Amino acid sequence: MTSAPDLWPAPRAHGPVDARVTLPGSKSITNRALLLGALASGPSVVRRALRSRDTTLMATALTAIGAHVDTSGDDWTVSPGAFDRDARVDCGLAGTVMRFVPPVAGLSTRRIDFDGDPHMRTRPVGEILTALRGLGMTIDDGGRGALPFGVDGHGSVTGGTVVIDASASSQFVSALLLAGARYDHGVDVRHDGKPVPSLPHIEMTVAMLRARGVRVDDSDVNRWSVAPGPVAARDETVEPDLSNAAPFVALAAVSGGRVVVRDWPRETTQAGDALREILARMGCRVTLTDDGLEVRGDGPLHGVDLDLHDVGELTPAVAALCALADSPSYLRGVAHIRHHETDRLAALAAELSALGADVTELPDGLALRPARLHGGVFRTYADHRMAHAGSILGAAVDGVLVEDVATTAKTFPDFAGVWSGLVGESD
Repeated sequence: MTSAPDLWPAPRAHGPVDARVTLPGSKSITNRALLLGALASGPSVVRRALRSRDTTLMATALTAIGAHVDTSGDDWTVSPGAFDRDARVDCGLAGTVMRFVPPVAGLSTRRIDFDGDPHMRTRPVGEILTALRGLGMTIDDGGRGALPFGVDGHGSVTGGTVVIDASASSQFVSALLLAGARYDHGVDVRHDGKPVPSLPHIEMTVAMLRARGVRVDDSDVNRWSVAPGPVAARDETVEPDLSNAAPFVALAAVSGGRVVVRDWPRETTQAGDALREILARMGCRVTLTDDGLEVRGDGPLHGVDLDLHDVGELTPAVAALCALADSPSYLRGVAHIRHHETDRLAALAAELSALGADVTELPDGLALRPARLHGGVFRTYADHRMAHAGSILGAAVDGVLVEDVATTAKTFPDFAGVWSGLVGESD
């Protein structure tokens, strides 16, 4: 098969990989730290900030609305500014920009317009826009509940109690909490609906707010209250992005090798920490040391029955591993990932099937049974996690061509180069 310019021949691991990996910083922590720095009472430094498309979009958005963000070095500086200018914010494919920045835009005295890549116009944001109107903000979305939309700021936001359905995304809650301390009456967010997915991301938001002196009450289930008050300036050292570790620890599993992910934190709110338990259940040896997380692939991969509701972003990589397992797997609890960069369940079912996998798409997950896989094109739908899944399959199956691997720059610049270097060492 002849590869087209946007088809990347995923390198095949012809022997056990033995590698040490240093991951870029966490996108989730970087973007929260940038936004809180823009709301703080003084300058902050974001150390080891992730430099990627999503974080650059956040820095550019905050600069556009009036903050000062210097991204010229490895450590980024953030200073609050006067939100007193008309601005246009490009959300790209960054859900954190589309959902976290509008609650801040209400503090501006001018109009802030938001738009993004074409697919972003299909991602859910209407629940936040409705909530912001209830908190006293003026939103112009033409009744679409989606991009593009504008926020007409009045210099302050009343705040108060708001009831939302956050079952589509935990970002709905985090978005309101991050800006809530700057509202006149703070914010009291109450969830009414199916269980909120990805709760570790809300826990991350709460921890980062408390570290900056913000009073947060999360003692009641499905309720989060932020008291009004200042946001203290605080330097933040960004942890490695543990979700980005998924393809690398998977590489140890599929090659029968050993991968050490450096600087894995012993305590973290990142969802990616669940990889330790998942890989162990699939048959790997997993050890957390002072140097990092060591994963060894000691034998065949075993199927698993997993509820990934709280760690849905890991589904593509885990599904790729399950397609290579020696027994059936059932991944459930992730209906919400249909609203991520793409409908990840439909995309995974289609692309895994195209390579010979025996997979059934379910309303809230996937069922996979052992099958012999073959090469072919693995489409990514401009979704970085899909590109990770394709790369994992390519390490175990000859002739896998990953479409648009460059989409991984969303959270991991030069992923393809790093991956090729590691897999090449197994030849």
